Amino acid sequence: MSSQPAPIVVGYDGSPGSQSALRWAVGEAVRELAPLRILEAFELIVTVRPTPGHVVPLDALRTARQKGLDAVAETVRLQHPALQVETSLVGGAAVPALLEEAGHARLVVLGSRGLGGWSGLLVGSVAVQVTTHAPCPVIVVPHDLRPHAQEGPTVAVGVDGSKTSAKAIDFAFDQAEALHARVVAVHAWTSPFLTYSDGASMLQFDEDKIQEEGRLLVAESMAGAAADHPDVQWTTELVSGSAAQALVRRANSADLIVVGSRGRGGFTGLLLGSVGQSVLHHAQSPVAIVR
Repeated sequence: MSSQPAPIVVGYDGSPGSQSALRWAVGEAVRELAPLRILEAFELIVTVRPTPGHVVPLDALRTARQKGLDAVAETVRLQHPALQVETSLVGGAAVPALLEEAGHARLVVLGSRGLGGWSGLLVGSVAVQVTTHAPCPVIVVPHDLRPHAQEGPTVAVGVDGSKTSAKAIDFAFDQAEALHARVVAVHAWTSPFLTYSDGASMLQFDEDKIQEEGRLLVAESMAGAAADHPDVQWTTELVSGSAAQALVRRANSADLIVVGSRGRGGFTGLLLGSVGQSVLHHAQSPVAIVR
């Protein structure tokens, strides 16, 4: 007896950002044969200043929002008759509602910007909070997502040898297999150490050796996922400098950027003010944060 697969949850409020997220989530649900759950947070804002004109009763407003959400779901069902689509209009703030859903979701998909409960999505608000605390992977889709001119579909993943990076690699290969894409493993390095020769205070390190160590780290990190996905091609991209900048540049030609929620070395503090936040703010492709 097979159990019901976990749903893909998408945050929706009618904004361009949430529409982009919905399109991405629908495609993912179709590829993964997973149910789609469209969530809208219905948060009542009360003002003390008198409002001129007719006041819409709360029940009527809720009914109107539910009808709008049902219409969106019906459009998806018409386009994909085999897809199981559910809606959820939740009273309250967006973050608690999404985190509640994330507890039993396969994936949470958010737009980069939204309206109402989704306002300020990238700047310290919903996206940062959800990607920080959700137990499942979270994908943030740019509101102005455009197709990339490239040789073929690409999933880029940040690799630093940490356990969280290993989870990100597994996720990246799963996505690449579903998208019929190749994987690009991005590993960034900076000046690794200082050595002093004959007392001279000069920076000394063997760049070829550092790059070879980086290739070995990436190869070891990728081995398990590559063996589990033998049909997925992958390559290594070693970059000297900032991990965030390397991933943002790669986003210009990638269909998806995957990073772990926390890492080490160039990926330390991935979500809280460092690489993850930088990628979320600046990447021109969807970004997946994997805990």
